[in-house]
Amino acid sequence: MKNTFISILIFTALIVNAQHMGNFNNKVSKMEISRANIAMSMGNDAVYGHPNMQQYVAPQPSDMLYINLRSLYNVDATDYTAVFNIVQVGKTAEETTQFMNDKIDLIKKELSSKGFQGQFALDMISFVPQYEMEVTKKLFSKTYTEVPIGFELQQNLLISYTKDSDFQKILTACGKAEVYNLVKVDYYVKNLEAVYEDLQKKLLAEVVKKKLYYKELGFDMKDYNVIMADKKYYHTPKDFYKSYLAAENISMESLKNQKSVTTVRKPTSYYYDPISYSGYDVVVNAAITKPVIQLGMDLSLRYTLKPIVKQPEPKPEPVKTPQPKVYVVSPNGPIDIKQIPNN
Repeated sequence: MKNTFISILIFTALIVNAQHMGNFNNKVSKMEISRANIAMSMGNDAVYGHPNMQQYVAPQPSDMLYINLRSLYNVDATDYTAVFNIVQVGKTAEETTQFMNDKIDLIKKELSSKGFQGQFALDMISFVPQYEMEVTKKLFSKTYTEVPIGFELQQNLLISYTKDSDFQKILTACGKAEVYNLVKVDYYVKNLEAVYEDLQKKLLAEVVKKKLYYKELGFDMKDYNVIMADKKYYHTPKDFYKSYLAAENISMESLKNQKSVTTVRKPTSYYYDPISYSGYDVVVNAAITKPVIQLGMDLSLRYTLKPIVKQPEPKPEPVKTPQPKVYVVSPNGPIDIKQIPNN
Protein backbone atom coordinates (compact mmCIF):
# COMPACT_ATOMS: atom_id res chain seq x y z
CA MET A 1 0.00 0.00 0.00
CA LYS A 2 2.87 2.37 0.82
CA ASN A 3 4.56 1.70 -2.51
CA THR A 4 1.28 2.27 -4.35
CA PHE A 5 0.80 5.62 -2.62
CA ILE A 6 4.35 6.71 -3.52
CA SER A 7 3.79 5.69 -7.15
CA ILE A 8 0.61 7.78 -7.28
CA LEU A 9 2.48 10.82 -5.92
CA ILE A 10 5.26 10.42 -8.47
CA PHE A 11 2.76 10.04 -11.30
CA THR A 12 0.85 13.16 -10.19
CA ALA A 13 4.08 15.19 -10.01
CA LEU A 14 5.05 14.09 -13.50
CA ILE A 15 1.65 15.14 -14.86
CA VAL A 16 1.89 18.60 -13.29
CA ASN A 17 5.48 19.28 -14.34
CA ALA A 18 5.16 17.79 -17.82
CA GLN A 19 2.00 19.67 -18.70
CA HIS A 20 3.96 22.01 -20.94
CA MET A 21 4.71 19.45 -23.62
CA GLY A 22 1.35 17.81 -24.30
CA ASN A 23 0.89 14.98 -26.80
CA PHE A 24 1.85 17.16 -29.75
CA ASN A 25 5.63 17.25 -29.76
CA ASN A 26 7.12 17.14 -33.25
CA LYS A 27 10.26 18.96 -32.05
CA VAL A 28 11.33 16.26 -29.58
CA SER A 29 14.84 15.07 -30.20
CA LYS A 30 15.15 11.31 -29.88
CA MET A 31 17.99 10.38 -27.62
CA GLU A 32 18.64 7.02 -26.04
CA ILE A 33 20.01 7.23 -22.52
CA SER A 34 21.04 4.39 -20.24
CA ARG A 35 23.05 4.00 -17.08
CA ALA A 36 26.14 3.70 -19.25
CA ASN A 37 25.76 7.37 -20.13
CA ILE A 38 26.51 8.45 -16.58
CA ALA A 39 29.93 10.07 -16.52
CA MET A 40 32.36 7.55 -15.05
CA SER A 41 35.53 8.70 -16.80
CA MET A 42 36.70 11.03 -19.52
CA GLY A 43 35.85 8.38 -22.10
CA ASN A 44 32.38 9.79 -22.81
CA ASP A 45 33.73 13.33 -23.16
CA ALA A 46 35.08 12.64 -26.60
CA VAL A 47 31.76 11.15 -27.72
CA TYR A 48 29.49 13.85 -26.35
CA GLY A 49 31.79 16.79 -27.07
CA HIS A 50 32.72 17.69 -23.51
CA PRO A 51 34.22 21.20 -23.48
CA ASN A 52 37.22 19.96 -21.50
CA MET A 53 38.28 17.90 -24.50
CA GLN A 54 38.33 20.83 -26.89
CA GLN A 55 41.76 22.11 -27.81
CA TYR A 56 42.42 25.58 -26.46
CA VAL A 57 42.82 28.29 -29.08
CA ALA A 58 44.22 31.62 -27.94
CA PRO A 59 42.27 34.70 -29.09
CA GLN A 60 43.90 36.52 -31.98
CA PRO A 61 44.65 40.26 -31.65
CA SER A 62 42.92 42.58 -34.11
CA ASP A 63 42.79 46.26 -34.91
CA MET A 64 39.04 46.13 -34.23
CA LEU A 65 37.28 45.92 -30.86
CA TYR A 66 34.26 43.68 -30.28
CA ILE A 67 31.57 43.61 -27.64
CA ASN A 68 29.40 40.48 -27.96
CA LEU A 69 26.86 40.01 -25.18
CA ARG A 70 24.15 37.43 -24.58
CA SER A 71 21.38 37.70 -21.99
CA LEU A 72 18.65 35.34 -20.79
CA TYR A 73 15.59 35.98 -18.65
CA ASN A 74 13.68 33.13 -16.95
CA VAL A 75 10.14 34.30 -16.25
CA ASP A 76 7.05 32.54 -14.93
CA ALA A 77 4.02 32.65 -17.18
CA THR A 78 1.07 34.79 -16.17
CA ASP A 79 -1.49 32.99 -18.35
CA TYR A 80 -1.88 29.48 -19.74
CA THR A 81 -4.08 27.86 -22.37
CA ALA A 82 -4.54 24.09 -22.40
CA VAL A 83 -5.75 22.57 -25.67
CA PHE A 84 -7.68 19.27 -25.63
CA ASN A 85 -8.75 17.43 -28.78
CA ILE A 86 -12.19 15.79 -28.65
CA VAL A 87 -13.49 13.31 -31.24
CA GLN A 88 -17.13 12.25 -31.08
CA VAL A 89 -19.09 9.87 -33.30
CA GLY A 90 -22.83 9.27 -33.58
CA LYS A 91 -25.50 7.81 -35.81
CA THR A 92 -26.97 11.18 -36.77
CA ALA A 93 -25.66 14.72 -36.93
CA GLU A 94 -27.96 15.76 -34.08
CA GLU A 95 -26.88 12.86 -31.88
CA THR A 96 -23.19 13.48 -32.54
CA THR A 97 -23.51 17.18 -31.70
CA GLN A 98 -25.45 16.40 -28.53
CA PHE A 99 -22.81 13.92 -27.31
CA MET A 100 -20.10 16.52 -27.90
CA ASN A 101 -22.02 19.22 -26.04
CA ASP A 102 -22.67 16.85 -23.12
CA LYS A 103 -18.92 16.23 -22.69
CA ILE A 104 -18.06 19.92 -22.79
CA ASP A 105 -20.89 20.84 -20.41
CA LEU A 106 -19.71 18.17 -17.96
CA ILE A 107 -16.19 19.62 -17.99
CA LYS A 108 -17.49 23.14 -17.39
CA LYS A 109 -19.80 21.98 -14.60
CA GLU A 110 -17.06 20.02 -12.86
CA LEU A 111 -14.62 22.95 -12.98
CA SER A 112 -17.25 25.45 -11.89
CA SER A 113 -18.02 23.34 -8.80
CA LYS A 114 -14.33 23.67 -7.81
CA GLY A 115 -14.27 27.46 -8.15
CA PHE A 116 -12.48 27.54 -11.50
CA GLN A 117 -12.47 31.06 -12.99
CA GLY A 118 -10.91 30.36 -16.38
CA GLN A 119 -12.25 30.85 -19.88
CA PHE A 120 -13.43 28.31 -22.47
CA ALA A 121 -13.34 28.41 -26.26
CA LEU A 122 -14.08 25.91 -29.04
CA ASP A 123 -12.19 25.43 -32.28
CA MET A 124 -14.11 23.45 -34.92
CA ILE A 125 -11.84 20.98 -36.73
CA SER A 126 -14.13 18.75 -38.80
CA PHE A 127 -17.66 17.37 -39.05
CA VAL A 128 -17.86 14.62 -41.66
CA PRO A 129 -20.04 11.57 -42.37
CA GLN A 130 -18.68 8.05 -42.00
CA TYR A 131 -19.28 5.44 -44.70
CA GLU A 132 -19.20 1.69 -45.12
CA MET A 133 -19.56 -0.58 -48.14
CA GLU A 134 -22.99 -2.04 -48.81
CA VAL A 135 -23.14 -5.11 -51.06
CA THR A 136 -26.10 -5.44 -53.40
CA LYS A 137 -26.44 -8.93 -54.91
CA LYS A 138 -27.86 -9.27 -58.37
CA LEU A 139 -28.46 -12.31 -60.52
CA PHE A 140 -25.07 -12.35 -62.17
CA SER A 141 -23.05 -9.72 -60.23
CA LYS A 142 -22.47 -7.83 -57.00
CA THR A 143 -22.55 -4.07 -56.54
CA TYR A 144 -20.57 -2.30 -53.80
CA THR A 145 -21.99 1.05 -52.73
CA GLU A 146 -20.77 3.49 -50.05
CA VAL A 147 -23.56 4.37 -47.64
CA PRO A 148 -23.38 6.76 -44.66
CA ILE A 149 -23.56 5.03 -41.28
CA GLY A 150 -22.82 7.93 -38.94
CA PHE A 151 -20.97 11.15 -38.34
CA GLU A 152 -17.66 12.17 -36.80
CA LEU A 153 -17.27 15.53 -35.07
CA GLN A 154 -13.83 16.79 -34.04
CA GLN A 155 -13.24 19.93 -31.98
CA ASN A 156 -10.48 21.44 -29.89
CA LEU A 157 -11.42 22.67 -26.44
CA LEU A 158 -9.27 25.60 -25.28
CA ILE A 159 -9.21 26.24 -21.52
CA SER A 160 -7.43 29.36 -20.25
CA TYR A 161 -6.23 29.64 -16.66
CA THR A 162 -3.78 31.65 -14.55
CA LYS A 163 -2.62 29.29 -11.78
CA ASP A 164 -0.54 26.14 -11.95
CA SER A 165 -2.85 24.50 -9.43
CA ASP A 166 -5.78 24.88 -11.85
CA PHE A 167 -4.21 22.45 -14.28
CA GLN A 168 -4.80 19.47 -11.99
CA LYS A 169 -8.47 20.45 -11.73
CA ILE A 170 -8.69 20.62 -15.52
CA LEU A 171 -7.16 17.15 -15.91
CA THR A 172 -9.60 15.68 -13.39
CA ALA A 173 -12.63 17.29 -15.05
CA CYS A 174 -11.58 16.18 -18.52
CA GLY A 175 -10.96 12.65 -17.27
CA LYS A 176 -14.50 12.44 -15.91
CA ALA A 177 -15.80 13.51 -19.33
CA GLU A 178 -13.57 10.89 -21.04
CA VAL A 179 -11.46 13.57 -22.71
CA TYR A 180 -7.83 12.47 -22.55
CA ASN A 181 -6.03 13.94 -25.55
CA LEU A 182 -4.04 16.92 -24.27
CA VAL A 183 -2.53 18.52 -27.37
CA LYS A 184 -0.40 21.23 -25.77
CA VAL A 185 -0.22 23.99 -23.17
CA ASP A 186 0.61 27.50 -24.39
CA TYR A 187 2.36 30.02 -22.14
CA TYR A 188 1.89 33.80 -22.13
CA VAL A 189 3.43 36.76 -20.32
CA LYS A 190 1.35 39.90 -19.89
CA ASN A 191 4.23 42.30 -19.17
CA LEU A 192 6.42 41.10 -22.03
CA GLU A 193 7.57 44.62 -23.00
CA ALA A 194 8.63 45.39 -19.43
CA VAL A 195 10.68 42.18 -19.26
CA TYR A 196 12.54 43.00 -22.48
CA GLU A 197 13.10 46.56 -21.26
CA ASP A 198 14.64 45.29 -18.03
CA LEU A 199 16.84 42.91 -20.00
CA GLN A 200 17.95 45.74 -22.26
CA LYS A 201 18.99 47.86 -19.28
CA LYS A 202 21.12 45.00 -17.95
CA LEU A 203 22.78 44.62 -21.36
CA LEU A 204 23.60 48.33 -21.47
CA ALA A 205 25.18 48.07 -18.02
CA GLU A 206 27.39 45.26 -19.33
CA VAL A 207 28.41 47.43 -22.31
CA VAL A 208 29.53 50.17 -19.91
CA LYS A 209 31.65 47.65 -17.99
CA LYS A 210 33.21 46.37 -21.19
CA LYS A 211 34.08 49.88 -22.37
CA LEU A 212 35.68 50.61 -19.02
CA TYR A 213 37.74 47.44 -19.42
CA TYR A 214 38.98 48.59 -22.83
CA LYS A 215 39.75 52.01 -21.40
CA GLU A 216 41.90 50.44 -18.69
CA LEU A 217 43.78 48.63 -21.46
CA GLY A 218 44.56 51.99 -23.07
CA PHE A 219 41.91 52.24 -25.78
CA ASP A 220 40.01 55.50 -26.19
CA MET A 221 36.55 54.60 -27.52
CA LYS A 222 36.19 58.13 -28.96
CA ASP A 223 38.73 57.15 -31.59
CA TYR A 224 36.47 54.36 -32.92
CA ASN A 225 33.43 54.15 -35.18
CA VAL A 226 30.82 51.60 -34.13
CA ILE A 227 28.24 49.42 -35.92
CA MET A 228 25.80 47.11 -34.13
CA ALA A 229 23.33 44.26 -34.51
CA ASP A 230 20.86 42.78 -32.01
CA LYS A 231 18.10 40.19 -31.82
CA LYS A 232 15.45 38.92 -29.41
CA TYR A 233 13.97 35.46 -28.94
CA TYR A 234 11.17 33.83 -26.95
CA HIS A 235 10.96 30.14 -26.00
CA THR A 236 8.20 28.26 -24.16
CA PRO A 237 8.77 25.02 -22.21
CA LYS A 238 7.26 22.76 -24.88
CA ASP A 239 10.18 23.68 -27.16
CA PHE A 240 12.69 22.04 -24.81
CA TYR A 241 11.38 18.62 -23.89
CA LYS A 242 13.66 15.73 -24.78
CA SER A 243 12.98 12.02 -24.79
CA TYR A 244 14.95 8.95 -23.82
CA LEU A 245 14.44 5.20 -23.51
CA ALA A 246 15.33 3.27 -20.39
CA ALA A 247 18.03 0.65 -20.71
CA GLU A 248 16.75 -2.82 -21.55
CA ASN A 249 18.48 -5.27 -19.20
CA ILE A 250 18.16 -9.04 -19.52
CA SER A 251 18.93 -11.27 -16.57
CA MET A 252 21.92 -13.46 -17.43
CA GLU A 253 20.99 -15.78 -14.55
CA SER A 254 17.65 -16.47 -16.24
CA LEU A 255 19.42 -17.37 -19.46
CA LYS A 256 21.84 -19.64 -17.62
CA ASN A 257 19.04 -21.52 -15.90
CA GLN A 258 17.02 -21.62 -19.12
CA LYS A 259 14.18 -19.74 -17.54
CA SER A 260 11.73 -17.84 -19.67
CA VAL A 261 12.42 -14.15 -20.04
CA THR A 262 9.45 -11.83 -20.29
CA THR A 263 10.13 -8.75 -22.38
CA VAL A 264 8.83 -5.63 -20.68
CA ARG A 265 7.88 -2.65 -22.81
CA LYS A 266 10.09 0.32 -22.01
CA PRO A 267 8.01 3.47 -22.49
CA THR A 268 9.57 6.62 -23.87
CA SER A 269 10.24 9.09 -21.08
CA TYR A 270 10.50 12.87 -21.34
CA TYR A 271 12.26 15.54 -19.36
CA TYR A 272 12.50 19.31 -19.48
CA ASP A 273 15.91 20.52 -20.66
CA PRO A 274 15.99 24.35 -20.70
CA ILE A 275 18.54 26.53 -22.48
CA SER A 276 21.98 26.08 -20.96
CA TYR A 277 23.53 29.15 -19.36
CA SER A 278 26.89 28.45 -20.98
CA GLY A 279 28.04 31.43 -23.05
CA TYR A 280 25.61 33.91 -21.48
CA ASP A 281 26.81 37.15 -19.90
CA VAL A 282 23.54 37.99 -18.13
CA VAL A 283 21.09 35.46 -16.65
CA VAL A 284 18.08 36.72 -14.69
CA ASN A 285 16.32 34.29 -12.30
CA ALA A 286 18.88 31.58 -12.93
CA ALA A 287 17.58 29.20 -10.24
CA ILE A 288 14.41 27.62 -11.66
CA THR A 289 12.32 24.87 -10.05
CA LYS A 290 9.77 24.36 -12.84
CA PRO A 291 9.46 24.90 -16.59
CA VAL A 292 9.51 28.61 -17.43
CA ILE A 293 9.44 30.94 -20.41
CA GLN A 294 12.97 31.89 -21.49
CA LEU A 295 13.42 35.28 -23.11
CA GLY A 296 16.71 36.21 -24.70
CA MET A 297 18.42 39.26 -26.15
CA ASP A 298 21.80 39.30 -27.92
CA LEU A 299 23.87 42.38 -28.74
CA SER A 300 26.93 42.65 -30.99
CA LEU A 301 29.05 45.79 -31.34
CA ARG A 302 32.08 46.25 -33.61
CA TYR A 303 34.46 49.19 -33.23
CA THR A 304 36.88 50.26 -35.97
CA LEU A 305 39.48 53.01 -35.78
CA LYS A 306 38.49 56.31 -37.27
CA PRO A 307 40.70 57.30 -40.22
CA ILE A 308 43.44 59.81 -39.35
CA VAL A 309 42.68 63.15 -40.96
CA LYS A 310 45.88 64.87 -42.19
CA GLN A 311 46.12 68.60 -41.69
CA PRO A 312 46.60 70.44 -45.01
CA GLU A 313 50.07 71.91 -45.52
CA PRO A 314 50.22 75.75 -45.66
CA LYS A 315 50.37 77.15 -49.17
CA PRO A 316 53.65 78.94 -50.05
CA GLU A 317 53.41 82.65 -50.63
CA PRO A 318 53.47 83.52 -54.32
CA VAL A 319 56.75 84.94 -55.65
CA LYS A 320 56.33 88.52 -56.71
CA THR A 321 57.61 89.09 -60.22
CA PRO A 322 59.03 92.59 -60.67
CA GLN A 323 57.20 94.62 -63.23
CA PRO A 324 59.34 95.30 -66.30
CA LYS A 325 60.33 98.85 -67.12
CA VAL A 326 60.90 100.34 -70.57
CA TYR A 327 63.52 102.99 -71.13
CA VAL A 328 62.75 105.23 -74.06
CA VAL A 329 65.61 107.34 -75.31
CA SER A 330 64.58 110.31 -77.45
CA PRO A 331 66.71 111.55 -80.29
CA ASN A 332 67.37 114.72 -78.33
CA GLY A 333 68.89 112.72 -75.47
CA PRO A 334 66.32 112.75 -72.64
CA ILE A 335 65.42 109.33 -71.22
CA ASP A 336 61.79 108.51 -70.56
CA ILE A 337 61.06 105.57 -68.20
CA LYS A 338 57.67 103.86 -68.63
CA GLN A 339 56.10 100.98 -66.66
CA ILE A 340 54.41 98.17 -68.63
CA PRO A 341 51.15 97.19 -66.86
CA ASN A 342 50.51 93.47 -66.10
CA ASN A 343 47.47 92.06 -67.92
